[in-house]
Amino acid sequence: MKQLGDILLEDGLITTDQLSVAVDQHQTLGRSLGRVLVDQGILSETQLVAALAQQIGLRFIDLSDFPVDGSALARIPGSVCRQHMAIPIGFEEGRIVVAMADPANVFAADDIRTISGYEVLPAVATRADVAAAIDRYYRADSDLDDLTTALEDADEATGDDLAGLKEVVEDAPIVKFVNLLITQAIQDRASDIHLEPTEQDLRVRYRIDGVLHEVMRSPKSIQSGVISRLKIMADINIAERRIPQDGRLSVSAHGKKVDLRVATLPTVWGEKVVMRILDNSTARLDLSELGFTQNNYERYSESFGKPYGMILVTGPTGSGKSTTLYATLNILNRPEVNIITVEDPVEYRLPGISQVQTNAKAGLTFASSLRSILRSDPDIVLIGEIRDHETAQIAVEAALTGHLVLSTLHTNNAPSAITRLTEMGIEPFLVGSAVDAVLAQRLARRLCMKCKEAYTPTEETLTAAKVNWDLSTGIPTLYRPVGCPSCSNTGYKGRMALHEVMMVNEEIERLAVEHAPATEITAAALRSGMVTLRNDGMTKVLNGTTSIDEILRVVV
Repeated sequence: MKQLGDILLEDGLITTDQLSVAVDQHQTLGRSLGRVLVDQGILSETQLVAALAQQIGLRFIDLSDFPVDGSALARIPGSVCRQHMAIPIGFEEGRIVVAMADPANVFAADDIRTISGYEVLPAVATRADVAAAIDRYYRADSDLDDLTTALEDADEATGDDLAGLKEVVEDAPIVKFVNLLITQAIQDRASDIHLEPTEQDLRVRYRIDGVLHEVMRSPKSIQSGVISRLKIMADINIAERRIPQDGRLSVSAHGKKVDLRVATLPTVWGEKVVMRILDNSTARLDLSELGFTQNNYERYSESFGKPYGMILVTGPTGSGKSTTLYATLNILNRPEVNIITVEDPVEYRLPGISQVQTNAKAGLTFASSLRSILRSDPDIVLIGEIRDHETAQIAVEAALTGHLVLSTLHTNNAPSAITRLTEMGIEPFLVGSAVDAVLAQRLARRLCMKCKEAYTPTEETLTAAKVNWDLSTGIPTLYRPVGCPSCSNTGYKGRMALHEVMMVNEEIERLAVEHAPATEITAAALRSGMVTLRNDGMTKVLNGTTSIDEILRVVV
């Protein structure tokens, strides 16, 4: 059998010097050579496992882009796969091929042989890939389908009787059904879960990477039980079905706590429920991880590095404004400053920061909260959203009296924020003096790194993108989506932000005072170095991070 070091040298994965240093550490520390190389960052986990597979004469399989045979999957239950960390992926020469994290596990091979009726041909995959593949292929769909029968019987027995309904929603089948819906959504990286009553059934959709995908349709008869169960979990009045209601619930999934914001909406076919999945890891993101180009990052950093002034983040709902502001607060959050936020609702809990939840019924609005906040000696104030004249006025005054104010506004681009505040009734000279920077942003899907395809676009395609491409060195190589198991055949996996950073200089201040239209402010901002959302997006197209079609989808 070849030594691991020899295999790595032959494959060009390490140098002789790197191997010599790793061998010394291996002998000194008593740790495996492969683990030393991974810890040093010389090898990835995948490269190590591939080399170990070669050493023992087995095939290594990258499950993230391997076409798995559904008939092989059907032979082995998901529970057995999870128990042994192994997954059947196909058939070869009358044997069932099984990707295993530990190919030396004879008990796994015996169980799979007994259950499937086939001899086992082992292959090797990383533990992380096997776990991800099991989650991907042994989804909760079949369990959900099995549960609908029990739910239908229970729902028909109770109808609309409130007392009976309360008993049903605590019943095991419906509890499991709702839990599976939520767990599967978290597993699929969904940001929202939509439960939509129709005339014939209950439609369930997940929003993944900003796009809605239908995942199942359940019988109409289970509708009231499922929705009532969710309302009880979110502490919402189940007897009230005529008005919209809001609530919040927490679940534990994959070893971490996940919060969900729940909103109900009465429709002609029953109550629609939308759940926003709030992943607390998002609030701990580093600002540099949000897709800023170097130029935009420097301009934005300059603005929040000042001791006072107003910073506005603009964009439509779901464009990542809150994430950007939270990432900014993570940088600003130091023991020597007092940070207070007022939000509706408080999406993420941040340690070391005082967060206020508005309550309209109790009279605690953005405006009334702000007045109290400014009496609490803040250095930095975050306002969830500027919605009206009163909130805008207090925010502007706070920015002018030595506070750093961060907030969001709904406008299509950065220059429009100046005219929007003026339209809210704020004096133009105050707007120009208070606002220091405006950051507009959108979210675009990232191309899947496993399957993206290089191509050379036509000049007509580049012209249609309405961007001043520099074609003096030839037509650039771009990338487009293809689709593979790793990205659920969408061609995209994950999202990134597109940014437009406008610094308010003397010229823009003067234009604000003169009530200049947004077009003139835009021209002045471009002269001072602002990069538009579309141009920022096209820079990321040239980098191979996303596609032209995706940029044209999210930016006008």
